[in-house]
Amino acid sequence: MPADPAHPADPADPADPADPADPADPCADPLGDPFLRTRIVLPTRPATFLRRQRLVDHLDQALRTPLTLVNGAAGAGKTLLAADWAAGLRQSVAWLTVEVGDRRPSVFWAYVLQSLRACGAQAPGAVGFPADATRVDRKLLSALAAALNDRDEPVVVVLDEYDRVSAPEIAEQLEFVLHHAGRGLRLVLVTRTEPLLPLHRYRAAGELTEIRAAELAFTPEEAVALLGLHGLSLPVHAAGALVDRTRGWAAGLRLCALAAQESADPELYLKEFEADRSTVADFLLAEVLKRQTDETQDLLLRVSVLERFCPDLANQLTHRTDAEALLVGLHRENAFVEHLGHQWYRLHPLFGEILRAHLRVRLPGLEPELHLRAARWLRRHGSLPETLDHGAAAGDWAFTAGALVDDLAIGQLFTGLRSDDLAQLFSRMGPEATGLATDLVRAARDLSQGDLDRGLAHLHHAEEQLADYAPGPAHDQAPGPAAARLSCALLEALAARLTGSPVRAEKAAEAADELRQEVPAHLLEKHPELTALLLTHLGSTRLWAGRFDDARAALSAAAGTPGGASSVLPREESMGHLALIDYLNGWLGRAERKALAAVSEAERLGLPQPSGSAIGRLVLAAVAVDRDELGRAQALLDETAGLPSGTHDPVTAAGRAITTARLLLVRGRTRAAVEAVDPAVSAAVTSPWAASHEALVASAAHLAEGRPERAAEVLQGVCDHQPGCAVEAARIQLAAGRPAAANDLLDSIPTDGRTGPAVTVRAALVRAQAADGAGDTDTARKLVAQALLDARRERLRRPFLDARTWLRPLLATAPLHELAAGWLTPGESRRGESRGGESRGGESSRPEAQPSPLVAAELSGRERDVLERLARMMSTEEIAADLYVSVNTVKTHLKSVYRKLAVNRRSDAVRRARDLRLL
Repeated sequence: MPADPAHPADPADPADPADPADPADPCADPLGDPFLRTRIVLPTRPATFLRRQRLVDHLDQALRTPLTLVNGAAGAGKTLLAADWAAGLRQSVAWLTVEVGDRRPSVFWAYVLQSLRACGAQAPGAVGFPADATRVDRKLLSALAAALNDRDEPVVVVLDEYDRVSAPEIAEQLEFVLHHAGRGLRLVLVTRTEPLLPLHRYRAAGELTEIRAAELAFTPEEAVALLGLHGLSLPVHAAGALVDRTRGWAAGLRLCALAAQESADPELYLKEFEADRSTVADFLLAEVLKRQTDETQDLLLRVSVLERFCPDLANQLTHRTDAEALLVGLHRENAFVEHLGHQWYRLHPLFGEILRAHLRVRLPGLEPELHLRAARWLRRHGSLPETLDHGAAAGDWAFTAGALVDDLAIGQLFTGLRSDDLAQLFSRMGPEATGLATDLVRAARDLSQGDLDRGLAHLHHAEEQLADYAPGPAHDQAPGPAAARLSCALLEALAARLTGSPVRAEKAAEAADELRQEVPAHLLEKHPELTALLLTHLGSTRLWAGRFDDARAALSAAAGTPGGASSVLPREESMGHLALIDYLNGWLGRAERKALAAVSEAERLGLPQPSGSAIGRLVLAAVAVDRDELGRAQALLDETAGLPSGTHDPVTAAGRAITTARLLLVRGRTRAAVEAVDPAVSAAVTSPWAASHEALVASAAHLAEGRPERAAEVLQGVCDHQPGCAVEAARIQLAAGRPAAANDLLDSIPTDGRTGPAVTVRAALVRAQAADGAGDTDTARKLVAQALLDARRERLRRPFLDARTWLRPLLATAPLHELAAGWLTPGESRRGESRGGESRGGESSRPEAQPSPLVAAELSGRERDVLERLARMMSTEEIAADLYVSVNTVKTHLKSVYRKLAVNRRSDAVRRARDLRLL
């Protein structure tokens, strides 16, 4: 990509990230779990399956309506009906069996995309891939809908057991895709409940095919045919009575048939069932189980506590070795044991629920022990989420917390992927649970929620236990010392960050470096979030202490941590902190690029906006203030107010306070600015840059209210080795009538090239003002000319607006007027008019003027053509065809437009261009 003279490349800035690409063909869902192929293939129809042609004919209408609903109770025959119909279609059919875990939107859409790829309806990488379990980007949904709409032949998508989708946002997203996919999608929902979709609109428009419980019910003739497939003969009138009692429920009829096969007089048996039983549950418990051997009954009761099981796990629960043969037999007999593939099974959900209820009656008190046996087996075989679920169900919190700590997974309480699930799981842990691991988990939970006092108390208690730790015989309830100590180091680093304690942070980092040698390498590779979090906490604490170079080293390492979605939040936070360092050093362009990358990192992977994005948005808001884009600055600050507080670190608090105060100052609200600048942070050390900025705001407020002497006095506490603070202090000293003090401050600023234009432009303007005041107009003009050139590259308006009183006559001269025209002078004029109604300490009664288009001259004619078509929602291919150029040429122009507008998405480019009056 050619270099842009307005935004020169900076090879010395290694933390600037490249735009990452989504994986073309992911092999794991957003939580890192392998895709289960059994969920995206058509279920196998058993030998006793009865094809009911009347329902198949009705389902054929699904090919003519966008939406089809197959709605009925559990066991109504919905799944097998849909699978049999789909198997007979000649067009592409994408099948997905929804699971409870799909309440996370991105997991749901990841499986939808995988099912489309599996049936050949979507090429790998054609649309993209969501990488997190809680939300999905609208851009991905738009791309999917567009791809489906472009199909010559519609694809049929069957979502089986859709009632397991409980998240309203998934229903909204599905409605969006269905609406915009046009004739390219035929959606079939197989569900027990009413979906959260506007069915009335589809029904009124004739765009809905419905098969409901009444239609799914077996007729007496169909019941006779079904029983015949099981080797049973029953007259139609007798079958009619059975249908009346079971309301034609398919599963009930099948269960009756299975039980009747064992009876010497099947017809008499079915009559007795008809007259003698009031619920199908009674029938299942008394008759279906009864026909199994004692060993098989015991197996079914024990595995009912599991969502899925394999023979080895089943043997663990039964203390026998015959599970494999029994499970194969049960599956072959269609006895409600479903084969998932790779020797994994699950019970029919309704059957499992009834079995669990019977387990509590037949073997009271055994259920917790079964959960614990399962948890121990799962822990040995590396399935941590299921281990934790069963450990918690067993009520053994020492084991459950120990499993989390031993796996080095305690950082997951902070990463946003499983943090909500883990917090909810451990919220059931009562005070009676004691031990090292439970204290560590409590400390992590409290610190993650910002409860510093409670978190530190639990952490201190855990560290006391570690000090007295004596290795004993191996057991599975006590965490290993290395894993526990490394978890302690992580929490110590977080505590140091929350309290602004650099010494404490360094000690924690040193301890972590030593402990990494003592833990298995595969665990560190499995949990990259732990290292990323440690480095982020260390870097944030160093930044707070003003050690920018040391902070940059730690934060850059954190930003480069691998791990995909598992470490995205600490990477995002680190990039945001790096952006803040660049901003404080005066590099607005670098700061904006890093902040945009930080904010978009989570969005790219489909994550919910976490606390880490706050620092990035705060930097963008501060940059917007410097560019006099006050509306954008306020909008960004408002966004941060709606984000969760997250780590509550003082860096973010100070950044929010300072940016808010500067915006208030610009708007003339001096008293509100002084009140806003103090973030009320309790830290072990004072941050030099935060304290200096606080003093600058107070000093500027005094100056604006006509108290120059008081303004100068406040500056005595300003840290003069912070270049940005020193320049602002010099400006105020000059305004207070102290040019010598101003020049002394400017002369103290290092000239090693580390300070950026936001600092050097302000310094040049202060020197120019001093020269102008001394009568040296030529020097003043030269300094202003250089400042204008440097500021234009960064789109930096604020310093010139602050200097408008003495600068206006100079800008009226020909050379300077030409340098300012088109980006500064018109905007300055309008801005001056907009402030005509302001009074000191008050607010303007007039609306703020929009900033003038700074980048108008920087966009080429072809780039403007592309931008205009972008605003018309044209695709890349459509733009290429309209302009008679290649797609690659359009992409090149788009990249250049994004760079010049400092955005990285189409919607942001259009919005920014409209804000800058380019459209």
